[in-house]
Amino acid sequence: MRISIKRGSRDTKGLGLHSHRDRRKNRNRIGEQTIKRKSALFLAPSFIGVALFFVLPFIVVGFYAVVNNPIQHEFVFLDNFISVWNNSAFRLAAGNTFKFSVVSVPLVVVLSMMMAFALEQAIPWKSRFRSLLLSPMMVPIASVVLIWQVLFHYNGVVNEVFTYLGNDKIDWFKSDYAQVILVILFVWKNLGYNMILFMAAISNIPKEIIEVAQLESAKGWQIFFSIKLRYLSSTILFVTILSLINSFKVFREVYLLTGDYPYDSLYLLQHFMNNTFRSLDYQKLSAAAIIMSLFMVVIIGILFLTENYFGRDMEDA
Repeated sequence: MRISIKRGSRDTKGLGLHSHRDRRKNRNRIGEQTIKRKSALFLAPSFIGVALFFVLPFIVVGFYAVVNNPIQHEFVFLDNFISVWNNSAFRLAAGNTFKFSVVSVPLVVVLSMMMAFALEQAIPWKSRFRSLLLSPMMVPIASVVLIWQVLFHYNGVVNEVFTYLGNDKIDWFKSDYAQVILVILFVWKNLGYNMILFMAAISNIPKEIIEVAQLESAKGWQIFFSIKLRYLSSTILFVTILSLINSFKVFREVYLLTGDYPYDSLYLLQHFMNNTFRSLDYQKLSAAAIIMSLFMVVIIGILFLTENYFGRDMEDA
């Protein structure tokens, strides 16, 4: 009889211990659910905003891209995409945009990184030089356009200098040099901001690793490519994507300089989009927008894969 009472008391204590653990687990589970609900409430406005202003319009664009027109809504599948792809204006605009981005984006990334490394050295007037490179960010677009018109107009400063040196005048915005001027404008406008981003990343490179490499008799180019460039891989990716996006925004300056239908080498994708929208050709506009979006997704995906390949050892470290 005594033995059974002792076993019962032990079982009772065990049940009490298990019930206490169960209650604690339930409290933790309820607490996690409460945190998730509160987080969902805080994130809900952002999700709703993204859904209304980004996801839903993209779905509408996708719908217009596969119908014959916004009124009849007859399904035509890929006919609009084929029509846009065979359009000579679209091919011209896409080719010009591609050539401009291929030249200007790597150029501004490399130059801004070189300027960041240069300003990390002990050079005179470093702060003034940094402020000078950042000044284009404070200049309004209208003022930028006015400066470029004063410089590269047919009767502008550059042609006056050319005439003084015995050369003929060039109508820069209607010549084969038009896109070169656009690249110079893009680099001048974006160099300073990208340089600041690289300077912030360079300051975060561990000095101890560089000192160890120097003690191991590593050369300067070995330290740059094996250490500094690896640690800058994520920043290079970010600056490249940012510059790629900004290369599509250069349409504002080109539009103010040359209007709706500029010289052939300055006719960009945004010109094609704007002119197609004016003609109310929504199905062609939607198909062109999706083609451009797919192209951007592929390019950004390649950049992410490249950064992941070159920067994975830095993450493991």
